[in-house]
Amino acid sequence: MGKSYLSYSAAVILRTVANGYEYGFDIIDITGLPSGTVYPALRRLEDLGYVDSKWEKHEIAQRELRPPRKYYRLTEAGHQFRFEISRHDVRALREASIP
Repeated sequence: MGKSYLSYSAAVILRTVANGYEYGFDIIDITGLPSGTVYPALRRLEDLGYVDSKWEKHEIAQRELRPPRKYYRLTEAGHQFRFEISRHDVRALREASIP
């Protein structure tokens, strides 16, 4: 995979998921980023294997009178990449292999 730039927002989202915020609205609330930034970044991170997602059971959402949530979690590759970002912040952001 070629080297390219990891956006600031993708790095923030990756760290937010790593800190236990698992679904879109929580990530939006914590980061202050708009949904038009968060959801496409989550899809890119998922495509790259850094996060995976799972829809909650419809019965749970229905019981709470809301739409089902899509929960995100870091994969092993996502954890490794997050640690790389933490260790090398600026340099890792510039050298990241995220399109």
